[in-house]
Amino acid sequence: MASGSTTSDLIVERLLEWGVDTCFGICGDQVNGFFEAMRTRADRFRFVHVRHEESAALAAVGHAKFTGRPAAVVTTAGPGALHLLNGLYDARMDGAPVIVITGLPYHDVLGTHMLQDVPSDRLFEHVCPFNERVMGRAHAVAMTDLAVRSALQNRTPSHLAIPLDVQSMTEDTPSPKNVPDHLSTAWSPAALTPPADLVHAAADLLNACDRVAICAGAGARGAGDVLEVIADSLGAPIVKAGLGKAVVPDDSPFTTGGMGLLGTRASQEVFEQCNGFLIVGSATPYAEFWPKPGQARTVQIDVNGDRIGLRHPVEIALVGHAEPTLTALLPLVHERRDRSFLEQAQRGVLRWWELLQEQANGSGSPIRPQVVTVALSELLPDRAIVTGDAGSNTFVSHRLRLRRGMDYGFSGTLCTMGSAVPYAIGAQIAFPQRPVVAVVGDGGMAMGMGELATLAQYQLPITVVVLRNNALALEIWEQAALLGNPQYGCELSPVDFAGVARACGLESWSVSEPCDVRAALAAALTHNGPSLVEVVVDPFEAPFGETLKPEQAQRIVEAFDKGEPAAGAMARNLLDPARRVLSPAVQAAAKDFERYVNH
Repeated sequence: MASGSTTSDLIVERLLEWGVDTCFGICGDQVNGFFEAMRTRADRFRFVHVRHEESAALAAVGHAKFTGRPAAVVTTAGPGALHLLNGLYDARMDGAPVIVITGLPYHDVLGTHMLQDVPSDRLFEHVCPFNERVMGRAHAVAMTDLAVRSALQNRTPSHLAIPLDVQSMTEDTPSPKNVPDHLSTAWSPAALTPPADLVHAAADLLNACDRVAICAGAGARGAGDVLEVIADSLGAPIVKAGLGKAVVPDDSPFTTGGMGLLGTRASQEVFEQCNGFLIVGSATPYAEFWPKPGQARTVQIDVNGDRIGLRHPVEIALVGHAEPTLTALLPLVHERRDRSFLEQAQRGVLRWWELLQEQANGSGSPIRPQVVTVALSELLPDRAIVTGDAGSNTFVSHRLRLRRGMDYGFSGTLCTMGSAVPYAIGAQIAFPQRPVVAVVGDGGMAMGMGELATLAQYQLPITVVVLRNNALALEIWEQAALLGNPQYGCELSPVDFAGVARACGLESWSVSEPCDVRAALAAALTHNGPSLVEVVVDPFEAPFGETLKPEQAQRIVEAFDKGEPAAGAMARNLLDPARRVLSPAVQAAAKDFERYVNH
């Protein structure tokens, strides 16, 4: 770098050499030296100005999840850095590489109670495995190299904290240990495979089981094609954990869709009946829906050895990346002639999709969320990217029927509200030619309404679908099903999200009748620019009636007995005839629910 270049110049240039060319964030006085380096490279280093630092971090996570490459996020010291934490924990928990730049006060007044004097390097000690303070111009390139390498290798956020005066430093004296030209951007991803004898043993185990179930998680991304071939050979249904939704498309003949409360009844039946179990890249926190310990002989594939056996007893552990490990396993797996287990699962998932269609067709007002799921599944353009949020809306986005070539992402382990729109921003910036759809509830949208202005500012052609039920509806059901308590603190005052969107410069629609849902979604998806569709939906539609466990159904009855104010509406939804057929738990508790139907 030529003489006169600043510390910030060195960092931005080095990020560009690493292929990091996008940065989300907000400017501020303690980081303006870094902004000058970005300004003078605006033709090569894209800065996206969001409205909240948490959204900046979440947008970087979305960018990383859909590309596999890190984006940068930059904020000022103090409050700017503090706002990042939620998004950075999302990156850490879901394995997304992100480069974080924060400012600090002048280097010689740090710790003297100056303005915004928050030590962000100490603050981020747990969330960022690589977390360093840049000490001077001579320190900048080495720290940038290590930050990017750590983010790529460990799939985690990396943090550089830079004092304000150091950001603009143009001269520095390297120490004797800082050998000139000793650095490089050489790096390659690992392709870790387990020992051959363990792969053979895993194949022998799976060949010995006649009812094998596969669970695919985030670690199986990129290995969907070979996973489908193995599933075909074993006659094994593929059940997808939340972060594994896009591993294989929902129109694959081998998948029963999602698992757990937000999954399908067909997936639950597969796990209840299997005697062999192959876990690929999943450590889902909802492992209580997996086969019971001792029920199925189990093989687990995971690149992180410390995730093996974390949720389920494992007989054979294969520590390695999913695609090369499955490729090594494939020729050792025998072709299974008996297809009855897979065929039974295929019939079960067909019944499931038929149920969803029946529920949508039978909707009145307020609109059942299934109407949105069915219509959006049919209308999604090819190669669409869908982002989901946390809440009852997750059940809508997670039950969309994604076709081959589509992608999906959401905050899977942290489950943070307000992530769908920032994720969509990151995805659209990374893939400007692909359609991007964000599905969000009114709780999450209220948290991040400012980002509607970001969509308008950059004219990002994202379609935002807001499910408005004036409640934290998932919490209504979780307070009942998980704790046996009536709802408390779940009400939301109505917000005219379509009006807010119009005020921000988006095209928008508000829908309160089921017959209008499809037309509004179709118009939004074909609009040449950012758009929002607000759908007013029933807050008491059971998001997980078909997948309830018997003990959860009994807790709902307990909540009703304690005085749940919406017991009548909730009971009627649970006792929907089509749902009742597929839910043993609802069948068992039907008489108790019937007592409240007319309340």
